[in-house]
Amino acid sequence: MLRWLERIVLACCEPLSRYLPSSRGEDYPLLWYKDLEKHSCGKFSFAMVQGNPVCEDYGHVEPGRQGTFVGIYDGHGGPQASRFACDHLSRHLIRFARARGTIDEEVLNNGVAATEEAFLDYVRERFEADPLIASKGSCCLVGVIWNGTLYVANLGDSRAVLGHNHIERPDRIVALQLTHDHNASNVAVRNELNASHQDDPNIVVYVNEAWRVRGIIQITRALGDAYLKHQEFALGTNFPRFHLKVPITQPVVRADPEVFSRNLQPVDRFVIFASDGLWDLLTNEKAVEIVNTYPKKGIARRLLVSALDEAARRVKIKYDDLKKVGINERRTFHDDITVVVIFIDHNMLNRELSVPGMSVRGFVDAAPRRSNFNIVQQQPGSEEELDDMP
Repeated sequence: MLRWLERIVLACCEPLSRYLPSSRGEDYPLLWYKDLEKHSCGKFSFAMVQGNPVCEDYGHVEPGRQGTFVGIYDGHGGPQASRFACDHLSRHLIRFARARGTIDEEVLNNGVAATEEAFLDYVRERFEADPLIASKGSCCLVGVIWNGTLYVANLGDSRAVLGHNHIERPDRIVALQLTHDHNASNVAVRNELNASHQDDPNIVVYVNEAWRVRGIIQITRALGDAYLKHQEFALGTNFPRFHLKVPITQPVVRADPEVFSRNLQPVDRFVIFASDGLWDLLTNEKAVEIVNTYPKKGIARRLLVSALDEAARRVKIKYDDLKKVGINERRTFHDDITVVVIFIDHNMLNRELSVPGMSVRGFVDAAPRRSNFNIVQQQPGSEEELDDMP
């Protein structure tokens, strides 16, 4: 009976959700936002802005009854890998979580590994007809709140930053970076690469004003990038941008994420998940200060506008002038940017939502769907089990 009531409430609410303030800005069509929605233990704000001619970022928030999932996927070489991860990673994670009966660090590792293997199979199927599919990759930042614990898995240089009150000065907000940037610009990352590839003197090369793996890519961990992991996907001289003059003998880009967990503390206020396009323009401290200062509603959009204002300032133009720059020239000023701010209401931790939240994917407004991010499986033959089937 309760299940049917839940479905009736959802059916009434779903059409309305399609017309909530969640759209491309009328005066800024490259900007998409969803200002404030509920998740399992609070509210979230979500916004994206396009910087490339084809947006390579994908963002996903899945607020289920038992937990909340956040995915930030920053593609490179094209959107294929980031879109694949957005479509599949949360499903793999739920599959492993249901088999284990919970979420933990091992589940996140397994979910990322399964997504990587599935994308490599996708590449194999298409490689002969489209060899460049082997050059598509994506950074991957995943966050899950489950049973009062925050889990984070990271590949690449997207970043999760926690805003929490100073223990001794509760009126002061502190920024704590939860992830490491897997980027060859970091000395520690270069040293790690050199140590693990001692037989490859060109493992890291300074090219076009940046340190790059094999002189090609700055990211050192990612989903995809099959040609930098497996010799079977080597690209020949027909593809000079991606051609490896010296064949690889072992992967030069890693697919294993850094995973960690944190028991959420009463001082923990919010987490900012964002692709590197934001962090190229705002410091951790500045982003946390903005979120702490302004109202929750629309805060992800405010972060984007602050970043774009900084991008305009750096080239000595006004923000209003930047908005007029065409999509083919926009990348000169800023990258694609995806931001999700998850607010933590400690009074709601470990409670189940009475009605499941709506799954949200950036730039996809037309057909919001009920979230299936639920760990506990329903009884065989239940309607929810059928809903989960492909």
